[in-house]
Amino acid sequence: MSETPETATRTPADFWFDPICPWAWMTSRWMLEVEKVRPVEVRWHVMSLSVLNENRLDELPQQYVDLMEAGWGPVRVLTAAEQKHGPEVLGPLYTALGTRFHDRGLPNERATIVDALKEAGLPEDLADAAHTDAYDERLRASHEEGIGLVGQEVGTPVIAVPGPDGRQTAFFGPVVTPAPKGEAAARLWDGTLMVASTPGFFELKRTRTEDPKFD
Repeated sequence: MSETPETATRTPADFWFDPICPWAWMTSRWMLEVEKVRPVEVRWHVMSLSVLNENRLDELPQQYVDLMEAGWGPVRVLTAAEQKHGPEVLGPLYTALGTRFHDRGLPNERATIVDALKEAGLPEDLADAAHTDAYDERLRASHEEGIGLVGQEVGTPVIAVPGPDGRQTAFFGPVVTPAPKGEAAARLWDGTLMVASTPGFFELKRTRTEDPKFD
């Protein structure tokens, strides 16, 4: 009798995300599907596009600068939640935030964050962390842990899994829409691991021709 995802020893997949990124949201929903069809356990970590881009704001269009400035709030709230209530709250809170930001198109503002905190069973006053740098040291450390595995030329998400030599194999992406389901999710996971674990492999890419499809 073959092993199933429920009975096999699950392989940890560390997933770094910024909740404002729609592409990371697509990938995260795919990873939840992968958990159902492969013996994988996702461990969530915060990274920040605001941190990633803070030294190049003068190169960016104003619309993106505004997005980066607003982006500090959600990642600070997530980091505060992790510090006060443990890393296990990151997944549910990310789902609550991402559902509102991306699926429902709600604004990145306090009311949206408070509503997400309530859904995740967390104290509403964690929303106060959005406007303080009290958790920025931890936020930056988490960000650097993820981005340090793949380099500064990429963004979110970053996924890391144990490699064949015991060290982590990490990659950016995959960038995909809509999020694959069932066996399609499994095939993409298997293929991603195959190329990511190939010595000397760095990149596969093509121009995006579609916007994220939320369903």
